[in-house]
Amino acid sequence: MHIAITGASGFVGRNLRWRLKERGHDDVRLISHRASDSELIEQLQGLQFVFHLAGVNRPQDPGEFEDGNADFSLRLCAILGSLPNPPALAFASSIQALLDNSYGRSKRAAEEALQHYGRQCRVPVHLFRLTNVFGKWCRPNYNSVVATFCHNIARGMAVTVNDPNGPLCLVYIDDVVDLMLALLDKPLAPGGFVEVQPTYDTTVGELAATLQGFRDTRSNLLTDRVGTGLTRALYATYVSHLPAEAFAYEVPRHADPRGVFVEMLKTPDCGQFSYFTAGPGITRGEHYHHTKSEKFLVIKGKARFGFRQIDSGETHELVTCGGEATIVETIPGWTHNITNIGEDELLVMVWVNEIFDRQRPDTISMKVNQ
Repeated sequence: MHIAITGASGFVGRNLRWRLKERGHDDVRLISHRASDSELIEQLQGLQFVFHLAGVNRPQDPGEFEDGNADFSLRLCAILGSLPNPPALAFASSIQALLDNSYGRSKRAAEEALQHYGRQCRVPVHLFRLTNVFGKWCRPNYNSVVATFCHNIARGMAVTVNDPNGPLCLVYIDDVVDLMLALLDKPLAPGGFVEVQPTYDTTVGELAATLQGFRDTRSNLLTDRVGTGLTRALYATYVSHLPAEAFAYEVPRHADPRGVFVEMLKTPDCGQFSYFTAGPGITRGEHYHHTKSEKFLVIKGKARFGFRQIDSGETHELVTCGGEATIVETIPGWTHNITNIGEDELLVMVWVNEIFDRQRPDTISMKVNQ
């Protein structure tokens, strides 16, 4: 399929361009809104689909709205309509097309020109009235509060929240691009307005608090639920705004004669991750829990795990080595220890089902071998 993108260097265009490349579209034509009519005629020949993303939204002169949005769309439609086989088209409009301001009127005029082109040429025209799109590569201090907050918080700069309860309706760039790409799979689908889903309703105050929580993760190690929904999308956006010198950070390292212990990550309700080392002959543990559970994975070295049921006295022992990918679980009511029985340093990854609570540690000292 021969495809063109106008506004390919913009936020949506850059993301769309890479996703098209991943699908094997290596010859996408990139069209500038500054192209002359003769250049447009040459570039638009033989296309099956046009993603019309070019637009002006923050000009120094409000008159540029008309030129960059409405007039360019009119020129584009005139040339597309003169082709032997006019292509289908998707247009990145704005929810402000519903408003009576310079930007909104220019976007609405562009929509009307494109709808007329679709009717006259009997080709699908898909209109995306976008609102507050956010994601990687969105420009800060421009027209996205998410990008501005991410940029500032990632650099330790202040953010301004005039009204914490101010409502925000957000859409994520990957969801927008998914819908655009889906149009290529259904070239004969009827045109019209495309409802971008999912949308996320939040407030300016909640947004700022969430992003500040991502920043604080590096000091308190407590991560939010970043695997689904809005929090997943915001986390990806936040880390995409980190400067290169902030890609890495250090966490506390606790060392004693037995080795080192390092906590890596804590979660609100799914425990925490850490690792420890032990030199040859060193034994760690020697305690039991009433409720707490742990999972151990030996990454390097050779370990012997010892267990004793504190009430019945039943014992159990097992040996595992790095590279075996064997998970060893501790069991409530069984005291346990881990001994390095190899010749090299022992390295063990640990997951505990709850964050350590100094007020209720649920860790009672008791040797396995009395």
